[in-house]
Amino acid sequence: MGFPLPDTVDELKALIGNEVSSLRAAVRRTADRPAPVPGDEVTAPAHSLAGTSALPARHDPAAACLCGSHEPGATGACSVLVAIPASAALLEPVHDETGAVRDFRIVAGNRVRSAEWLEAPDRQVGQRFLEARPGAAASGLLAALTDVVAGGGPLEGRVVDYTEQRLGRLHRAPLLYSAALCGEQVLATWRPVRSQTELLTIDAQYLASLGWGHWDLLSGKVTWSEGLSRIFHAEIQMPWTLEQLCDALLADDLTAFSEFLTSVLAGEEPAWTRIRFLVLGEVRTLDLLGRPVAGTDGRPWAVNLVARDLTPQIRSRRRLAETERESDRLRRQARAERRVADALREALLPTHSEALAAVGLTVAASYGPAEPEAAVGGDWYKCRLLPDGRVLIAIGDAAGHGLDAVARMSQQRHAVAGLAQTGAAAGEITTWLNELVCSDPVQQTATVVVGHIDETRALRWADAGHPAPLLLREGRAEPLRTGGRGPLLGALPGYAYETATTPLRAGDLLLLYTDGVVERRGEDVTEGIERLTGLVARFAGAEPRELIDAILADPDQSGHEDDACMLAVRLDR
Repeated sequence: MGFPLPDTVDELKALIGNEVSSLRAAVRRTADRPAPVPGDEVTAPAHSLAGTSALPARHDPAAACLCGSHEPGATGACSVLVAIPASAALLEPVHDETGAVRDFRIVAGNRVRSAEWLEAPDRQVGQRFLEARPGAAASGLLAALTDVVAGGGPLEGRVVDYTEQRLGRLHRAPLLYSAALCGEQVLATWRPVRSQTELLTIDAQYLASLGWGHWDLLSGKVTWSEGLSRIFHAEIQMPWTLEQLCDALLADDLTAFSEFLTSVLAGEEPAWTRIRFLVLGEVRTLDLLGRPVAGTDGRPWAVNLVARDLTPQIRSRRRLAETERESDRLRRQARAERRVADALREALLPTHSEALAAVGLTVAASYGPAEPEAAVGGDWYKCRLLPDGRVLIAIGDAAGHGLDAVARMSQQRHAVAGLAQTGAAAGEITTWLNELVCSDPVQQTATVVVGHIDETRALRWADAGHPAPLLLREGRAEPLRTGGRGPLLGALPGYAYETATTPLRAGDLLLLYTDGVVERRGEDVTEGIERLTGLVARFAGAEPRELIDAILADPDQSGHEDDACMLAVRLDR
């Protein structure tokens, strides 16, 4: 049978209603047949039923009830326990002083044992539940029964992994519990899980996010598995009708669900689709497999659906896609910052001009950022011929890493270059630079060595918290000494830095460096300075470029954790 596809949810629900009405009308017509002619009935003789073992024995109304609290012949809830084919007990809640349920008392029980090592409920009448079933608390059974009393609804088909110690031995059994309120008491039944297959089936619904349901179109009864009730966050005793499923559809999936449902109602099998439902404000994506249950006339009188919840996978894929988009954004940002840093490096750390060679200086420099992906950081140097004939040499370290440190480095480097044009001494330049750093709202410190090599071949220099330059002369290397080393830039506003003078000779080599060259984790900085001094002395007579390359190639100097910058200046005459 074919159906036109509906355009709205109401039309889809009307289609389902019409199909159900048509099916019920057809069944009623089949059922309206002439009654049998009197005398044609086949009746069994009375004696053929008497004493047969196929019939259950009639309960003696005069017999005492199972709990012993009712008069003979009275009908209490406990009187039905004998007819239950599983272990069954009537439990009375035991409340504490706050009114909360802390335990139960076994009021009545039948004689069915759920395991050889478990006593029958009728032998435990009068006991506290935790006394009779000491494993109930750890297994979560007591909490589940308490929830039934608190109005959480009946307990149906709950697998309890029950463990108990008896006669010095641990026993374990998976039990299938059901419970419901019976007046102010709780009627509980339990039986062992019949087979490993049954237990695996229950677990499989949870592990694979599966569930299934049966919709009887004739009676209107709907039966759900625990898995399906978990997927739709609905009570297993209150499963959704097909119409309620339609109401939870996402509008964009109406056509797909209509095609799926009409194919099932038309008797086609198996039908499959992927549908999204809105459940408690969350979009859940399900794979649905449908199969009609048809009678001998070929008409489907029931619908079976199997659902697999793909929501966790969809959510994970969405998070993965968002992570990939964020990673791609960060990669693009890193590439952009790299391009900016490369441009800054070319602008801020240039090659040396021929003017320096003209005044008898050979210069080499190196720069290594702490972050491998960065092209430049907070370290900087400056070496240039000034209009008054002096040669400016300077090296500094702006605190921090990344582009923020680059910005401060650029500011300080250009400030030194500009202040040097005034003809001021090194101490004055450093004092002015300190005021500039102190006025920075970011309040980051910095270190610097500023000096001039003048026509007398003397180095006149000032130091603001920076490692002193190394002097290599006649095969010996040692740090320059000065009693006027000042504090870090930005530490003391108004501080006046002094200018020290160190005479130089032809062949002398000055090595200026930042602390990243000598600092190592867990080591005093003086040890790093001594190591570098010894290494420089081993390369006496080397060209500035060769010396720097040798330092960079030395294994003891590798692995710096901060930006590392070096400037080597040799006096050729």
